[in-house]
Amino acid sequence: MEKDLENRIQAIEERNKKVQADKAWEGSFVRIFSICIATYIVALVLLYTLDANYPFFNALVPVVGFILSTQSLPFIKKIWINKNNL
Repeated sequence: MEKDLENRIQAIEERNKKVQADKAWEGSFVRIFSICIATYIVALVLLYTLDANYPFFNALVPVVGFILSTQSLPFIKKIWINKNNL
């Protein structure tokens, strides 16, 4: 019985570590920077392939949109949590 309880506690602690790591990754600069670079490259290739004007500059549009969304969502989340009493 005691060993079973210890195993359950250990499993919960391991799960909590994983959840904390996932949470830290979600807000990390490395993740955000990597997504920005990948988004820029994909947009640049698409715009260059379509022979669009100023592809190097215009490829920044989705990157800026992503950065704005990642910076504004925590603020919106706080408002939503407060409004819903969570």
